[in-house]
Amino acid sequence: MEDNKTILTIHKSDGTTEEVEEVVSFEFNDTKKRYLVYTKNEVDANGNVTIYVTEVVTDNMGTRFLGVETDEEWARIKDVLRQLAKKEEA
Repeated sequence: MEDNKTILTIHKSDGTTEEVEEVVSFEFNDTKKRYLVYTKNEVDANGNVTIYVTEVVTDNMGTRFLGVETDEEWARIKDVLRQLAKKEEA
């Protein structure tokens, strides 16, 4: 990861906290839904760093992370990640 890391502290529902590193965040213009891609810098058996994706909602209850609910959302998120990966390779 880059030297200018953004470290976030996630407060989990069980009362524990976890520090994670932001990879990228983005918003879809049409739905106004915001997403955060982050990592715990875990490496799988193939040497790939595991990433996580969450929807970010900010309202009168504060900022919360929600799961990605639909296959359509996942498809759109994967498209964004592929586009970002192509830019990194260029």
